[in-house]
Amino acid sequence: MKITVDRDACIGAGQCALVAGAVFDQDDEGLVVLLNVSPGEDMHAFVHKAAKLCPASAIAVED
Repeated sequence: MKITVDRDACIGAGQCALVAGAVFDQDDEGLVVLLNVSPGEDMHAFVHKAAKLCPASAIAVED
């Protein structure tokens, strides 16, 4: 799994951190921070859900 985040596109909605807090967080400005570039298989569904929920499409996931 390859995860990329576009901090320039991020609007700080925080859905990623709510759905997959072990993989995503938000900085002091509310922008996405990728905490885990290689999450375990148990997190893959959560990462995909976080990407789908992102209103700015700031998260890209490749399996």
